[in-house]
Amino acid sequence: MRMIDVIDAKRSGGTLTKEQIDFFVEGYTNGEIPDYQVSALLMAIWFNGMTADETRDLTMAMLNSGDRLDLSDIPGKKVDKHSTGGVGDKVSIPLAPLVASLGIVVPMISGRGLGHTGGTLDKLEAIPGYTVEIEEDAFKRQLRDVGCIIAGATGNIAPADKKIYALRDVTDTVDSIPLIAGSIMSKKIASGTDALVMDVKTGAGAFMKDEKDAVALAHALVDIGKGVGMDCMAVISDMNQPLGLAIGNALEIEESIAVLRGEGPADLTDLVLTIGSQMVVMAGEAADLDEARGKLEAKIADGSALERFRAMIEAQGGDGRVIDDPTIMPQAKYRIPILADKDGVITGMRADEMGIASMMLGGGRSTKDDQLDYAVGLMLNHKVGDEVHKGDVLLTVHSDREDIADVERLIRDNITIGEEAEPITLIHQVIV
Repeated sequence: MRMIDVIDAKRSGGTLTKEQIDFFVEGYTNGEIPDYQVSALLMAIWFNGMTADETRDLTMAMLNSGDRLDLSDIPGKKVDKHSTGGVGDKVSIPLAPLVASLGIVVPMISGRGLGHTGGTLDKLEAIPGYTVEIEEDAFKRQLRDVGCIIAGATGNIAPADKKIYALRDVTDTVDSIPLIAGSIMSKKIASGTDALVMDVKTGAGAFMKDEKDAVALAHALVDIGKGVGMDCMAVISDMNQPLGLAIGNALEIEESIAVLRGEGPADLTDLVLTIGSQMVVMAGEAADLDEARGKLEAKIADGSALERFRAMIEAQGGDGRVIDDPTIMPQAKYRIPILADKDGVITGMRADEMGIASMMLGGGRSTKDDQLDYAVGLMLNHKVGDEVHKGDVLLTVHSDREDIADVERLIRDNITIGEEAEPITLIHQVIV
């Protein structure tokens, strides 16, 4: 078999066989096929797409390029959640301990942020001592002892995906639905979970800005999961404005604690409970979503979920005192208010640009090697639909530099105040 024939088949709009997909994935992973040929194939896939069978074969080829975590010796159904990423999206952090407080095993393998979207692992590392690099034995021991873990990929999980993703990033082929689906699901299947809820974001701050594309991606992800025997479904949720009020690593940990105290913002709390309810039903711990939501709300009310979060933090080397005193995390030198310049109603707040503002302060990465400032970010006072008056604080910038003229300019350019706002619907669709 020749790589040039594989490229030609896809460039001409054909369907790749399983053997062709296995050939290119294995050859590229082993260093036998050069970057330039795989780049050509990725661009052909970007233009011509892949069938459901091709996407599933690509997923399995990347999965089989490395290790697979075996959690079968841990009792109970293992349930995970994955988000396609957004601004202020800290859902995983309160969600894992909340669901685990019902006795459900939650093995959550998460990633880091790049650009305007924050990474769950980066946020957790704002907690002093918290480690995300966990060996397999310790990973499984924590699941038995605590019931949940949020960590990076253990062992040699899907090495083909790491190489292919790096190439997609520099060849402008990241936003291909089959390539995204294969990348996500190869890692999730390898992580050993039995059931998975996908949170597919749509809107200005999302990877899939068009809802039609988000729905197509959700269907691709669910089809792959079900095709390998996984219980899988997806929620399409809104990312036209930031989720919650906090944007930035330590700030989002503090807001996650607030959710588990029953004091979190309404939109964030609602999404945590919505996704959590799906996970509880999948685990067989509730007959329907209403019963599941009631059980989760009870665990917030009695403090069990918050204590489970403390136990997870301490099991991963973190300082559990953060639950009672979030100020032990890094704190910014300056808190600078951004004031409304007129009366009206907030009609728009572009999530992606708010994320970029936080990144400019040092709270996100523009390259994978950038060092993060865990203290900085934005704390919103108002969101779309809120009435404001001239001089009201729209948000507070947490910064380690006093001059933030560039950040303020970006923020003001992307928050609009008008007469009437279109309401934002948080949950757009559920895909099963």
